[in-house]
This record gives sequence, structure tokens and C-alpha cells, in this order.
Amino acid sequence: MTQKTARAIAFAMALATPLALASAAAHAQGVTQAEPSGVLSLNAQASAEVPQDVVDITLFYEQEASDPSALTSTLNQRADAALRQAKGVSGVTARTGSFSIYPSTDRDGRISAWRGRTEVVLESHDFAAASKLAGQMASNMQVGNVQFSLSPEAQRAAEQKLTSEAIASFRQQASAGAQAFGYSGYSIREVNVGHNGVMPRPMMMMSARAMGADAKAAAPLPLEGGTSTVTVNVSGSVQMK
Repeated sequence: MTQKTARAIAFAMALATPLALASAAAHAQGVTQAEPSGVLSLNAQASAEVPQDVVDITLFYEQEASDPSALTSTLNQRADAALRQAKGVSGVTARTGSFSIYPSTDRDGRISAWRGRTEVVLESHDFAAASKLAGQMASNMQVGNVQFSLSPEAQRAAEQKLTSEAIASFRQQASAGAQAFGYSGYSIREVNVGHNGVMPRPMMMMSARAMGADAKAAAPLPLEGGTSTVTVNVSGSVQMK
């Protein structure tokens, strides 16, 4: 064996030794990091029915005309008047809704007239004020839709309270589970808190046609909100000991 060959063999052995040690260490580490016994996975939930505190009332006006330009002007004037009327009412905000103009055709497929629709949406936390305003506007615009919802502020307040309840339930389950399996206690390994969002439960109301045709001018609309279900989930695992 030449001196050059001996040096090459020695270098290869020196390189192989750390690699072998690293492989052995990795194998040993994999063994020690195996899933420990006594791990309990849990899921807790807390829900509540929260009163809906926001109302959206959609008012609309429809008209037919032979000239689309004149029809557009008329619809815009009607919407502008409604917005000006709502502007002075405290606690109620108003915004424009959808706007559409489309042709009507005769039996031969020719355009015989144009139909248009404009909408104004009232939004408020004050149901009484919104109801009164919608009644006052009934002579110029009809009520097309009434929708109730839960405000972000009310949702956050409910979630904060429900989070505490769900965490308390999670801890109670962990303590009861540890005792049932013969352990004296537990420690939390991981935990996740999540919100399921809001599930609305709207109240049914009379149809828009009935409200527009039968309601007296300036008479407030009968408004009654429903509830929304707010849910908080707490899931994770504990180490029983």
C-alpha cells in the first residue's frame, strides 16, 4: 500500500465516523420522541342565542317609460329625495341599493317600453326610528325587504363570554377524563380556540306587497328581530399524569 492510498483510506474513515454517529443520534432521538402515553384529546363548545341588533330595510321604486334617459332621471330623483329625507333622522343611515333598467318587448320582439327600479337601504340599531322612517317614506317608495343581523360589536362581546365558558368546559373535561383513567391530574399540551361564526335565525314578516299596499301612510312598520347563534370551540390535548 502506498502512502497516498493510506491517506485516502484514513480520510474516508474520518468522514464516515461523524456520519455514523449522526445517524445513530437521529435514530435515538426518534425513539425518545415517540408519542407519549396518557395523552387525551378533547373538544369543548359553548353556544348562545344573541338578539339581533341591526335592521336593514330595503325600499324600492319601480316605473315604466318609453324613454330610458327620462326613466333614469326619474329614478335618480326618487332615490335622491329618499336619501335627503333619511339624512335628517338620528340613528339611521341610508345608502343607495341596486339600480336597474331593462327593456320590455312586444310579441314581435321589438322594445315596447323600458322598466326601471331603484333602491334605498336604511340601516339602524334603533328599530323604532327605522320603522317610523320607513313608514313615512311609504308614500314615495315601497318596502321590498327587511333583514336583521348581529353587529360585529355584539358578536365580539358574545364570543368573549363564550370563550371563557368553553375553556372552563375544556378544563372540566380534562380533569374528569384524567380521574376516570386513574390519573391524579393533567397538563395542557396544546389548545386551539375557534369561532364558528354566526347562524342567523330571522323573524318572518309580512310580504313586501302586503306592507306596501295595506300599510297606512306614515304608519311605522311592525319590526321584531330574531336571534343569531354564536358558537366558540376549544379543542386540543392534555397530558394525564
